[in-house]
Amino acid sequence: MSEKCLAVVEINEDLCSRCCVCHSICPYEAINYDPEADKVEIDIQKCQVCGICYSACPVAAIEMAYYDYDNLLDYVDCVRKKVDSDTLVLMCRGNSPSTCETEEILADQGICVENYIPLRLPCSGRIPTDFIFKTLNSGVKNIVSIQCEDPFCRYKEGTKINTRRFQLSRNVLEQLGFDKNALKVVKYSRKAVYDTMKCVGCDKCVFICPYDAIKAEPFATPTIIDEDCVGCGACALVCPHQAIEVKGFEFENVLKRYGESAAKLKAENKAPALLAFICQWSEFSALDNPDTAFLDKNVLALEVPCFKAMDPVHVINALQSGFDGVMAAMCSAEDCKLEEGRDTAERNLDVLKDVLKKMNLLDRFEYYEASPRSAGEFNEKLDAFYKKIAAMTQSAIIMAEATGKRTK
Repeated sequence: MSEKCLAVVEINEDLCSRCCVCHSICPYEAINYDPEADKVEIDIQKCQVCGICYSACPVAAIEMAYYDYDNLLDYVDCVRKKVDSDTLVLMCRGNSPSTCETEEILADQGICVENYIPLRLPCSGRIPTDFIFKTLNSGVKNIVSIQCEDPFCRYKEGTKINTRRFQLSRNVLEQLGFDKNALKVVKYSRKAVYDTMKCVGCDKCVFICPYDAIKAEPFATPTIIDEDCVGCGACALVCPHQAIEVKGFEFENVLKRYGESAAKLKAENKAPALLAFICQWSEFSALDNPDTAFLDKNVLALEVPCFKAMDPVHVINALQSGFDGVMAAMCSAEDCKLEEGRDTAERNLDVLKDVLKKMNLLDRFEYYEASPRSAGEFNEKLDAFYKKIAAMTQSAIIMAEATGKRTK
């Protein structure tokens, strides 16, 4: 772990009151209190950068590199002026991919919102109560929080914590004479979508599901047990007829997003075109601020709900459709938010590398383990891979020109 990681989450000892609220609320037991040294410390190896401790600290002694209080307020104020809206919609990363169908999710709950301020966060539990009141005081009249269903929170306790804070805020608003309905909570978790008309009853999804959320039926197609489905996408990966997919990450949907992008990228810039598949839990800045993360680079980033859901076919398709290189960023086994069935991802990688090797394309694909707590590490690996592909592309051009001259 590099020294850069230590700056991602820090405790300001001068401000810390040793109340140990952060210690008691951390879902990963990453914060400890040393009574002899009278010091609260963060174990960066266990920390998942969920921000729950940050939002709970009563004296603002915890400092975060991502989505900090001031930047969130500035973002809301800036976007509110651009979209001219008084409704803020908070979206948890777990239930809202970058291709989020926010309006559809809200409509299912009877909430009609055409114009709103979108704010996507790693976890709803990182929103402090102060942020809610400050936002309402700034001109926002309605706040809707789209949270994962309690059992499916990727940070274990984030949804429950945010729900309690919203209830507390409602009570305070009501006592002050304000409309408590200004705060709304929507529970939503992304699930597998099943088209029984396409299903041939092979039951591959039954065997691959690491959460026993699919039940085989003797004389019918399998049954999805929605209350057990976590939307990991393992079932979609093995379905030979695309009868079962994760909403927002459908095969054809993903294919369309990168299918013609290589040509467009190269038309705008003669530099190599790269496609990056990124697990939505392994990297934050590249997914939420791609213009900054990929500045001066021809890179298209596509997120996946978990690396076990990434179809190896997309890597081969991307290279054949014009991308000069494909990279993938995934969580380590210890950091995986959907760790059940991780062996599926590892088997897929082994098969993919074998196929790419036979196609002489293996040197154009690389994958890395990444984590939001490793500040700058993703960009370093991207830079290295980009330079490698650029050098390979330039060599290929020189060789092609030399061959052409000899032919003439």
